[in-house]
Amino acid sequence: MENKELNFTGKAYNGFALLFINLIVVPLLIGLPFLLGEAYLIPCIINAAVWGIWFFIMIAGFFSQEPGETRVMVFFGKYKGTFSETGFFWVNPFMDKKKLSLRARNLDGEPIKVNDKVGNPIMIGLVLVWKLKDTYKAMFEIDSQTLAQKSADGMTNVVGRMKAFEDFVRVQSDAALRQVAGHYAYDETGSETEELTLRSGGEEINERLEQQLNERLDMAGIEVVEARINYLAYAPEIAAVMLRRQQAGAIISAREKIVEGAVSMVKMAIDKLEAEKVVDMDEKAKATMVSNLMVVLCSEESAQPVVNSGAAQ
Repeated sequence: MENKELNFTGKAYNGFALLFINLIVVPLLIGLPFLLGEAYLIPCIINAAVWGIWFFIMIAGFFSQEPGETRVMVFFGKYKGTFSETGFFWVNPFMDKKKLSLRARNLDGEPIKVNDKVGNPIMIGLVLVWKLKDTYKAMFEIDSQTLAQKSADGMTNVVGRMKAFEDFVRVQSDAALRQVAGHYAYDETGSETEELTLRSGGEEINERLEQQLNERLDMAGIEVVEARINYLAYAPEIAAVMLRRQQAGAIISAREKIVEGAVSMVKMAIDKLEAEKVVDMDEKAKATMVSNLMVVLCSEESAQPVVNSGAAQ
């Protein structure tokens, strides 16, 4: 999309010099003619009225600007550029100076309910850092000024406009979050192919989310500095069932490790007994020993050994 933002090339004068003229010179021009006497009273009154009007018109041209702020200059509906210098200035008083903030802002979105790739309802939330990067788009590509007037309710114009941008970012971030969450499963689905999930995705999911947000917010001249998922959980109606599913998966994994270790230990025991000729065992004795050792090693409770003390006399 074509970049329509321009630097303001109009005249911007030092505010202190013009302030001196407005506070010292103009009052002198108003008051000195009255020293000429009553014969010039009517011309003096006209002169005072003209310079008095000029005095109040000049006041409207003063403004100060801090770092991280900018002003969109509009002259009777025509965009004249964006003024970004800092300091105290005076410009054409008929110029509409729309103030904007370029500082970074946070949005901590409330978790929303969405369906993941396999249809499970989940709760997901995000936090993002954003700022304005294109003042022309921010002011004229979206209806931020009307939204600001509706939401101002006594607030200053800049606060109303920035609140309108925050509302726009909040709506678009919800839409982007729903879109990203719908492309991934919450957790592993049990399929043989390893797929990226919301729980395991980490930086890749965050990068995908940031990309979606930048695509949606570019029309408003807004740049996403960073976006991260900060809340992820199953929806309350399926949370208990999914917790049992996770617990079952954990138990199965633990059992697999226990059995694998037990088989290794039994094999090592039999091989060592045979290698050192501690005892001669046939296949039946080996099977009995394997069975006993597997029971002892895989049991969840402590083994209770039975000592054979020999046959009764």
